Amino acid sequence: MAPRPVVGRRAIEVLLQAELPQAEGKQLVLVDAAYEDRGRESEFTVRVGGGTRRVRVSDQESLLGVADAWRRHRTETAEGGDRVLVVTGQVPADQLGWDLRAHAVRHRPLSVDRAEIVKQLFGATDLDARMSGERWLLDALLEAEPVDGGWPRAGAVLTRDRAVRALLAQRLRLGDTASETLDLDADTLFAWSRTPTGPAAYAALAPAERDGLAEWLTQAVGPAAATLMALAADGRGHQALPLGALASAALSAPSPEASGFALGTLFGHALSSFDELRPFADAATGVLTRWIAQAEGSGPQRDDARGRVLDILGHADRLATEARLSPLIGADKLLPSGYRARLHHLAGLLDGPAEPAEAALRELAEHQLSTVYSGSTETATTAVRLVRWLRSPLPAVGSVPQGIHLHMTSSGWADLAVGVLAEGDDSRDAVVSGAYERLIGAARERRTRLDEAFAQRLAVWTESASTQAPGGALLIENVLAEAAAPLARGGGRPLVLVLDGMSADVAVQLAGELDRRVWTEVVQKPRAGEEATRRAAVSMLPSLTKTSRTSLLCGQPEGGGQDKERAGFTAFWKRRHRGAQLFHKGGYEGPPGHRLAPELLRALASDDIVGVILNTIDDALDDGREGARGRWRLGDITKLPDLLNAARDYGRPVVLVSDHGHVLDRTPRGHQPTQADGVGGARWRTGTPGDGEIAVSGPRVRTPGGRAVLPWREDLRYTARQAGYHGGASLAEVTVPVIALVPSAGLIPEGWTLLPAERVAPSWWHGEEGSSAGSPDHAPVATTEATAAGTGGTEAGTEAGDVAPAAREEESGGTRPEPAAEAGAPPAGPDGLGTRIVGTDLYRAQREFVRGVQDAKGDKAVAAALDALVAAGGKLSPGAVAAAAQAATGRSQRNPERFATVLERLLNVDGYPVLQLVESGRSVQLNKALLEEQFLGESG
Repeated sequence: MAPRPVVGRRAIEVLLQAELPQAEGKQLVLVDAAYEDRGRESEFTVRVGGGTRRVRVSDQESLLGVADAWRRHRTETAEGGDRVLVVTGQVPADQLGWDLRAHAVRHRPLSVDRAEIVKQLFGATDLDARMSGERWLLDALLEAEPVDGGWPRAGAVLTRDRAVRALLAQRLRLGDTASETLDLDADTLFAWSRTPTGPAAYAALAPAERDGLAEWLTQAVGPAAATLMALAADGRGHQALPLGALASAALSAPSPEASGFALGTLFGHALSSFDELRPFADAATGVLTRWIAQAEGSGPQRDDARGRVLDILGHADRLATEARLSPLIGADKLLPSGYRARLHHLAGLLDGPAEPAEAALRELAEHQLSTVYSGSTETATTAVRLVRWLRSPLPAVGSVPQGIHLHMTSSGWADLAVGVLAEGDDSRDAVVSGAYERLIGAARERRTRLDEAFAQRLAVWTESASTQAPGGALLIENVLAEAAAPLARGGGRPLVLVLDGMSADVAVQLAGELDRRVWTEVVQKPRAGEEATRRAAVSMLPSLTKTSRTSLLCGQPEGGGQDKERAGFTAFWKRRHRGAQLFHKGGYEGPPGHRLAPELLRALASDDIVGVILNTIDDALDDGREGARGRWRLGDITKLPDLLNAARDYGRPVVLVSDHGHVLDRTPRGHQPTQADGVGGARWRTGTPGDGEIAVSGPRVRTPGGRAVLPWREDLRYTARQAGYHGGASLAEVTVPVIALVPSAGLIPEGWTLLPAERVAPSWWHGEEGSSAGSPDHAPVATTEATAAGTGGTEAGTEAGDVAPAAREEESGGTRPEPAAEAGAPPAGPDGLGTRIVGTDLYRAQREFVRGVQDAKGDKAVAAALDALVAAGGKLSPGAVAAAAQAATGRSQRNPERFATVLERLLNVDGYPVLQLVESGRSVQLNKALLEEQFLGESG
């Protein structure tokens, strides 16, 4: 005889709720099923109709037991009460006499139809036919019904998938029982495997239910689900992702067979065959790849994703170590150990040629954790950049202006690279740190050679150089006339921000952080055949604040303090018929509740020229900030972001300028100052020069007697140790960065042009795969057009704000190198893709509806822009695209974003995205294949 079904309390409750309303007065219910809690009587309350009934369940295996239970029930209810007796058990219906059955509901034992009960619980009128034969599912649905509110209504038909999804949500917390659908994929399932209760709840289920759910999940999610659920059943659900990552590494190893035994040991009986390993590994690595992408963003979510990924993969590495798999998987592309192995390999190549190091860097960047370990990857990238610089020919410093230009466009970037490496690697790995230390030493040695060559030129140049005869250099006292005054023409209102102590490496960092959607960097147009680059000036000597900053703000060689600077700044602009206000430290910081002082905001709202002195960098040399960190962000400079935002709001151009640079103290602890006579400061003295020093004299030496001894070696100092110093003759101290910015294209002064971001960094910074833009070490010195009189920057020559003094070649024998090719603009030719595009009928038809390009120059501009984009791999900044067009036609493209929009209208035929502004307008992106297909009928 087949065993009777087993029912639980919930099945009894549903049965009573269905039968009792039609059996008024009946107190006996016979059930043809065994009760799950055999041998014990159970009592509970069940809601029936509008009230409740007290229920006693008694499981009996004999007719005598059934009769005795009913007798006892009647005796108890005779004393009062309305309880119902439910008798379950193994007694066949034909053995129950009519005297007993007469008291029972329907006068017979009631059968329990699980499918019918489940249908009632879900409020369905019909049930998926497949469910009738799946006892594990029906029993589980009865057992797992939510206490509060029961199962959600399922509509007319309860499908098997809907039932299983509801069960997964209730049993395993996979989804929501109230949801009609469950977006279940590998990401969801692997995320669930890391929850503290989900896998444990699965392991506690009955084997039949576990098997049923695993089978359904395998069909819904894929074969990886079977292995994952087997691990969960084994109490190792939290190891699913680590084991998947490790399996992927082992299967990708040179000898996957050798790792098979170790993998089998790690997975145990959760892996029934090795055929299941590949889909499981692929699914796990797919999930991890997507989570790694989430870790590339910003904010708390990025930090959470990063921590989650590193926790999983660190666990995988520990499992590999325990199973002795580490030697077999090597430099795996996913595991942290693989990233470290690639980083070690790169570190071992930094002492050699650049090409192997570049290849190793590409392998490091291809590792999937390269963005998660972004700090280490950035530092490694910087190290390879420095290797390129070290392996390039040492440029000759033929003159002071050439040395200053060289530093602003190349060796200053090397200083930045040294600063990044000096911070150390995030991994704190001794091998990597040692390689970086050697690289820093080599770079400093090379920089020392450049400083020595520059100092020799400086000593000769200083003897005769003056405001009236600058010897081809931009002097600090001429910066306002050459950089700020042009921006003030026609009612312009520049904001002059003096960042005291800002060296070239700090300047390029701060400028690199500017939002290029807001600020356009502009420079004076170079002479024909020369490249537009940033300019830099020469400080006064010694390179001290009290002389250089005062000379800068007065527009002539001066010395003094804040009163002198304010008076000189006002007088300079008064000669140009403009009012001016200068704010020092303490004068621009707002009271509580204000970001900036109301007095400053009123000045910015006026027509006056405004200057602000920011002392953060110079102050840091005293308090040690530079000693801890070599990188500067805009937010590190007190009030600088607020000032830039205010300048934008008031439509003011900005001149970012310094008064001098600085060198950092990277000498070992305990290094003592150099003992010398006539010490005037940390980096200057009087007397006779020794090793690493030069003697300077002349109009630009602002010391008593016009003579001084200046060190050019950065490890020389004459006073107590600080984080950094200035006053000496090194390139980093004497170079004064000058960066001009406009918030709109309409503010670009006549004779100036935009400077695309791609043209800022030197070529060695980008490498062969990066942009070719930027000045190489031998880039030419940018000079201004010569004045007719050639007398330099006399006040008479600049009274109306004209560009001051002609820059002349140094008379001491400096020669101008050959001009560099225009960066970012490939050579024009009749066979270029751009030329082919503008020659098509479709292009000519499009051109008729777009203003500004209906002539030959317009076609030439479009062709040059397309060729520049193709040469750059399909993506450039709007400024670089506009610059390429301007270089080809000579026609100024003052608004790069507008020009990019014109290109969009020209090329995006029928709405196809041939060319787009992406990254919030920061980049122009060209789909070359779609361009050729649309205009040339070529598909690749």
